[in-house]
Amino acid sequence: MTGSEPARAAGGRLRSPASTSHPAASTASTASTASTVSAALGTADGAVPEGVTVFDDELPAVANLDPDLLGALRRAATDAAGDGVEFCVNGGWRSPQYQENLLQGAISKYGSAKEAARWVATAEKSLHVSGHAIDIGHSDARAWLSKHGAEYGLCQIYRNEPWHYELRPEAIDRGCPPMYADPSHDPRLRQ
Repeated sequence: MTGSEPARAAGGRLRSPASTSHPAASTASTASTASTVSAALGTADGAVPEGVTVFDDELPAVANLDPDLLGALRRAATDAAGDGVEFCVNGGWRSPQYQENLLQGAISKYGSAKEAARWVATAEKSLHVSGHAIDIGHSDARAWLSKHGAEYGLCQIYRNEPWHYELRPEAIDRGCPPMYADPSHDPRLRQ
């Protein structure tokens, strides 16, 4: 698959960026314009095909993550594998265009920018765009990180997003900081 092809789900189905990595934007595009934009965005923009792990360097969603975050994720994933747990990536680094597409999908789904902000940040503020956040798939991996993530500096940041993790090196010694209710409460993301 080339970097410009849309992500494909199992069975070869095309998956739009809105459905590949963020449940809040999982609604199939309600406007034909959004569908057209989604089809134009692919792995080069951060779309993630099914089955991607934190070791898949050939995909920009993984390769463009902050090196310290990626290193911590790989150390944790290696240890989790000993417990039979695999870290699948639902979302990692994203291009600004991909993030904007997710935001527009969330606005369509939730009816307003204010409600969408509870799930999706703007491209200017998104920690996915900067490579400082990852969305981990499979509940067993999230449960493992919930229990052990602080040992690697990996913390869940938002109560409403159990899949979203960021690197907090101080958590190794002090534990993860209190979670924000959702992204709209995160002062880093306020306009």
